[in-house]
Amino acid sequence: MMTSSSLEELTARLRSARGIAHKLDIRHAHAGLRRTLPGAEAVRNGDDCAALRDGDGYLLVAIEGLLEAFVAAEPWFAGYCAVMVNVSDIAAMGGRPIAVVDALWCTSADRAEPLWAGMKAAAAAYGVPIVGGHTNVRSAADYLAVAIVGRAERLLTSFDAAPGDVLLAAIDLRGAYVRPYEYWNASTGAPGERLRGDVAVLHDLANDGLCVAAKDISMGGLPGTAAMFGECSRVGLTIDIDAVPRPPDTDIERWLRTFPSFGFLLAVPPASVDAVTARFTARDIACAPVGICTREQRIVLEHGGEQATFWDLAAAPFTGALAHARA
Repeated sequence: MMTSSSLEELTARLRSARGIAHKLDIRHAHAGLRRTLPGAEAVRNGDDCAALRDGDGYLLVAIEGLLEAFVAAEPWFAGYCAVMVNVSDIAAMGGRPIAVVDALWCTSADRAEPLWAGMKAAAAAYGVPIVGGHTNVRSAADYLAVAIVGRAERLLTSFDAAPGDVLLAAIDLRGAYVRPYEYWNASTGAPGERLRGDVAVLHDLANDGLCVAAKDISMGGLPGTAAMFGECSRVGLTIDIDAVPRPPDTDIERWLRTFPSFGFLLAVPPASVDAVTARFTARDIACAPVGICTREQRIVLEHGGEQATFWDLAAAPFTGALAHARA
């Protein structure tokens, strides 16, 4: 049984995880950000995608770079993930993906082949064409980055969670770890039709007005994602870690650090919780209330009535997005 001291120790270990360090690097981008283009001041930095007003909706733009060690060790899966995580970012904004482009540097054409194969497999599974990019097969090492564009009629954002909203976690548990990594893969073995339908749930939730705030669970795991979410919305989040959907016999600490192929946090008004939950469970995606949005700007983990602070946003920035959040 976890005690209050062990909850504090767990929280400290989660705070020092490598994925959190990667998210903290975003501070440098926010600190150096200069909006110099006409209209750029309308783009709020901190969302999963940049959302640009475009006619009767929004053009969504995002990019993901892959860790060099991951590209070297798992080139096919790295290529697949490069497309998949971009699609998740579009979904987190309530959008539909349109197309991706890539920037690929490899030491040889042979080294590029599995990366290409993984990207093409994901593009086919999610129905998102690869329409261009940059290729170099004379590099000193192997690198990959993929960018995506999409569209949304109504947005889900990181900036619109409000005190009193219920925090839902929606995670596809029909997968397995890609060992030795903390990546939960519920995608590569799934039918493309199912994957495309699952991604579309977020778009439909936005258009039906059931939810206005969401964030993709990414490399910072669930607590790191919650910290980014709370920072943008200027809210705190109290999270019952025992309520988080997870696969049987999975260690809670590892699961809280995990980057799932399909995982989202959604801030939902209490009146809409049942309707939102039903949209995911109808597709066999685990979805449950895991916490509440609060006025106190702290990310708090809760277990058995005990609490530990993961991050005090009022005392220290997480990514620095708070400077660009709404007034």
